[in-house]
Amino acid sequence: MTIKPYLNTELLRFTTAGSVDDGKSTLIGRLLYDSKAIYEDQLDAIKSYTEKKGDNSINLALLTDGLKAEREQGITIDVAYRHFSTPKRRFIIADTPGHIQYTRNMVTGASTANAAVILIDIRNGVTEQTIRHTFIASLLQIPHIIVCVNKMDLADYSEEAFEKVRQDFVAFASKMDIQDVQFIPISALYGDNIVKRSPRLEWYGGATLIYLLENLHIGSDQNHIDTRFPVQYVIRPQTENCNNFRGYAGRLAGGTLKPGDSVKILPSGMISRVKTLEMNGVPMEIAYAPQSLIVTLEDEIDISRGDMIVRENNIPQIENEIDLMACWLNEKPMNAGGRYIVKHTTREVRCLIKEVVYKIDINTLGRNVMDKEVKMNDIARIRIQTSAPLFIDAYRRNRNTGGLILIDERTNETVCAGLVI
Repeated sequence: MTIKPYLNTELLRFTTAGSVDDGKSTLIGRLLYDSKAIYEDQLDAIKSYTEKKGDNSINLALLTDGLKAEREQGITIDVAYRHFSTPKRRFIIADTPGHIQYTRNMVTGASTANAAVILIDIRNGVTEQTIRHTFIASLLQIPHIIVCVNKMDLADYSEEAFEKVRQDFVAFASKMDIQDVQFIPISALYGDNIVKRSPRLEWYGGATLIYLLENLHIGSDQNHIDTRFPVQYVIRPQTENCNNFRGYAGRLAGGTLKPGDSVKILPSGMISRVKTLEMNGVPMEIAYAPQSLIVTLEDEIDISRGDMIVRENNIPQIENEIDLMACWLNEKPMNAGGRYIVKHTTREVRCLIKEVVYKIDINTLGRNVMDKEVKMNDIARIRIQTSAPLFIDAYRRNRNTGGLILIDERTNETVCAGLVI
């Protein structure tokens, strides 16, 4: 029996981003409401809450703003994940905060996204947070960006106002590595151009938001060339029926695998062949990234968690000294020369921050080589040295093997998201 490849499952992950009060939660609430993805008890609870607040309309933002502090302040603090589906595709949404102190949560929500929906309030235009979130989306190599110019109802649905925002966005985005960007004028509050085309925006000839999300091509978003299988767990059942079984469980981080493939084990360099592939107890004829599976090999080789199975003639970089673009996520500034734990795929090693090469000026997108103090939400190029080699690819080539995090040894807090250059 053949397991259906992941490429055909029609699941799209997307994140929302933008400045405070640009309408991210309202937009997601509108998508859920118009796609009939809200349970009746949820809707009743929201109606009851808004009535207590003296509001006769339904506050759709409450569908994602689940924390008490979020509802009291009318803002998003934590990353809220929501699932909905249409006849064409399933979706997982990450609603991320707009406040600058929660930018680290935007990095978390965007790290696995196929697309980013960036909202801009038509009244405020492009802000510093718009630039920051777009730059992070560019760094994270999110393949598709949809810019929703929101609250068009407050600008009398003006084409001129929309065009000015579009031109301002293009002016700074042209300096970034963005593959695909599209613009939509919307009103999340009234549902204009969300699911149905708006008669009040007749001058706009493009698609609605839901149409774009349903039809984005995501088949090429994964790297299916470079085979990378980080071993997460070695399976040795030690039962009477399986006393000789040795399998390696993990998630395929790139490429494909099939029985008979010649593979190399890192870091030992040993060569073997794939004997079987298995998912949920079912044999597989071929596995695609990012499927989770069990691999068995024809030879008895000493393999443990953190090792990586790759193609014999296609191996990643094996490095102790690594250059990263770093997004600092912790309130405590980076300790240049300090020691941290690196977590990369299933491998954990210690590292030393050797150098801060430069910081990014978020307003000009220029490089500041004089200021070497990296604080929360700063983006900088750094160089680290690890206690043991990591098996890495450039982030632009493979997001799974090109990304890592730094962890504070004393507090066990995740302090940095790093992207291999």
